[in-house]
Amino acid sequence: MSGVVSPTPLRHRKPLPSRTPAYTEINQEDDQVEFSNPRNRSTVEQVLEKDRASMAMAAFLTVAAFALRFYKINHPDQVVFDEVHFGKFASYYITRQYYFDVHPPLAKMLFGLAGWFVGYDGHFLFENIGESYTENHVPYVGMRALPAFLSSLTVPIVFAIMKECGYSTIIAAFSASIVLFDNAHVAQGRLILLDAILIFFMSLTLYSYIRFRKLRYVEYSPEWWGWLLATGTFMACTWASKVNGILTVVAIGIPVLVDLWDILDHKKGHSMEYFWQHFLARAMGLIVLPIIFYLMVFYVHLSILTNTGPGDTFMSPAFQETLRGNELLLNSQEIRYYDTVTVRHKDTRVFLHSHPERYPLKYDDGRISSQGQQVTGYGHDDSNNHWQIVPTKALPETGRGRIVRHDDVVQFLHVNTQSLLLTHDVASPLMPTNQEFTTWPKDDHSRYNDTLFYMRLVDAHEGEAWKSKSGHFKLIHVPTKVAMWTHLKTLPEWAFSQQEINGNKNSHEKSNIWFVDDIVGEQTDEDAASRTNVAPKEPKKMNFFKKFAELQLLMLQHNAGLTASHPYASGPFNWPFLISGISFWTENNDQKQIYLIGNVIGWWTCIVGISTYVGILGADLLGRRRAMEPLPEPVRNRLWNSAGFFLVVWAVHYFPFYLMGRQLFIHHYLPSHLASALVAGSLLSFVLSETINYPISVRGPSMSRVKQRTYADVGLKGPIIVALFALMMLGMFIYMAPLTYGTPGLDGNSVNSKRLLSSWTLHFAAKASDA
Repeated sequence: MSGVVSPTPLRHRKPLPSRTPAYTEINQEDDQVEFSNPRNRSTVEQVLEKDRASMAMAAFLTVAAFALRFYKINHPDQVVFDEVHFGKFASYYITRQYYFDVHPPLAKMLFGLAGWFVGYDGHFLFENIGESYTENHVPYVGMRALPAFLSSLTVPIVFAIMKECGYSTIIAAFSASIVLFDNAHVAQGRLILLDAILIFFMSLTLYSYIRFRKLRYVEYSPEWWGWLLATGTFMACTWASKVNGILTVVAIGIPVLVDLWDILDHKKGHSMEYFWQHFLARAMGLIVLPIIFYLMVFYVHLSILTNTGPGDTFMSPAFQETLRGNELLLNSQEIRYYDTVTVRHKDTRVFLHSHPERYPLKYDDGRISSQGQQVTGYGHDDSNNHWQIVPTKALPETGRGRIVRHDDVVQFLHVNTQSLLLTHDVASPLMPTNQEFTTWPKDDHSRYNDTLFYMRLVDAHEGEAWKSKSGHFKLIHVPTKVAMWTHLKTLPEWAFSQQEINGNKNSHEKSNIWFVDDIVGEQTDEDAASRTNVAPKEPKKMNFFKKFAELQLLMLQHNAGLTASHPYASGPFNWPFLISGISFWTENNDQKQIYLIGNVIGWWTCIVGISTYVGILGADLLGRRRAMEPLPEPVRNRLWNSAGFFLVVWAVHYFPFYLMGRQLFIHHYLPSHLASALVAGSLLSFVLSETINYPISVRGPSMSRVKQRTYADVGLKGPIIVALFALMMLGMFIYMAPLTYGTPGLDGNSVNSKRLLSSWTLHFAAKASDA
């Protein structure tokens, strides 16, 4: 499949000679190439193809899009669905509090900017769906206006994409109307949600790439470079708005690779120098520029969020200490030998605990234990959580007051039982592959070596001091090299159902990390005084690229971890058919609700269009295999190059979701739906076309650029069919509008009538007995 998106053939062509065919007329003044071949062109179509008519249609679509998306944008004046997240993040930008989210920050920063622009101070935290904006004095309309504005502009961009690909005005209007009158796009585009911004930048990316490809015969011209860089910029904006924006990068990358592969063909007569020039130009515009832009977005993001906030705990101690007011920055203290501390596991948050009770001689599976003192993980503060850091024999009493440092060999003394932490080659109670942890009397030196542990700080340099709060560490047993570890599975009643502590043979696992929660007893007043003001009050510095890498890794991990069930989650197979939607908001008193669902007519038309398109290509391939020519060459080129590009965009934004294990919702299909509208328009043009005029590329001495125009003549029936389709779309949109806008309220029977598919879960529906 080719990356060429205009309807011209793939094979490389030289610029046409100055002599032009008889059926073209060149206007040197306005640099237009007009087709004067009126064969089979209806009067209506000739009128529609004039520039003024095309601009009027685009203006009409734009005004209609603004009207539908801004209609009653102030309703409801309550938090709706994921506004609890993205409105909250906007507040954090205004108050400069650090937060963590799985999505890149560009769209959320734009929401913060919109809120700041309308005078919002960030005081409201969008805690729960249904909370009132008006009672909390939140200028929410100004924040909702941002996605509504961009969603409205997406409609004329879709129109422009089709026009730039050489389709007629009426066909371009058809594709645009599918997005214009779609209930899901409207509902998603008038709330503080990310998808409208994502789709806006995605559509601009497609438009820019098409403009770039149309200039392939005037390579390296200012306009060629301009549209190449515009493609890279808007692609980066898409990528930086939401995590699945990376699919747009892939969708552009595929035709670019096909294009480069075509240039590499020696039959085209190009040298390797010519190939590398094109490769480097595309690498600069579509790889280097997007990466730089993406990094800049995160640089701004991290430069704004400089105060401690709810996202601190996701980050490493070194990262947290760069945030003003962070607990680790203010309260961490250097740990010294003979300090008594409480130790907690980073993931499960339980304390390292011990008590006089012992392991049973025999476990349920018949294994024999050491009958040593139990060492467990306990979730509550208790004096049995107290451990003293004891120096080894190499540091006798002179070790008192000495700072414990990275890679020191230490002992842990359980204060209440005066026994030393120990692990040995005995299977743990719940995991036979891991070692048992127990304790040993401190005065019995017969097992001294088994009580020795390396104190390994995470991401530390040699000699770095161990600190409470921020000093995350792994405790590695010296003789056996296992790491102290715990997990969520609890021990039986004989251990009071506390968590098991055992020795993990894989010492590199991140779940082996612990930290000192508190220093519970100072030895002397002198020691206490020496700790005063140890922790710096000013935030520390950390290299941007280290912060960026840490944040990217966490985003990927947490996005993959969003696997919890949700009542309105749905799989990719359901999306094109509108099997289920999402309940965004309800108001019980007036029986109002917002239910995200698409326009059934538009969505089913698109999926029928895609299926038919694939069938036509398959039939053409099969016919050509049998030495037949089912389609003329110009028609085939248009189907493969233009509609084929749209199909690639649809597929790349759709099929990867089958590989994802995270929560998925119908709004994840909206980018693919936009691409499917482009495919449907291309197919309608194929079905209705009576003739196809060949595109003409003209380069004149006084012309600064090349113009290409081609029209698929759809005859008089085209405008009639598209007008009827638009009216049907509008009718369905109005019929479903109460679920899109959340007003007016509906009684039970009215709700039932709106449930076009039995799988839609609508609120306030009448029961069969009520009906």
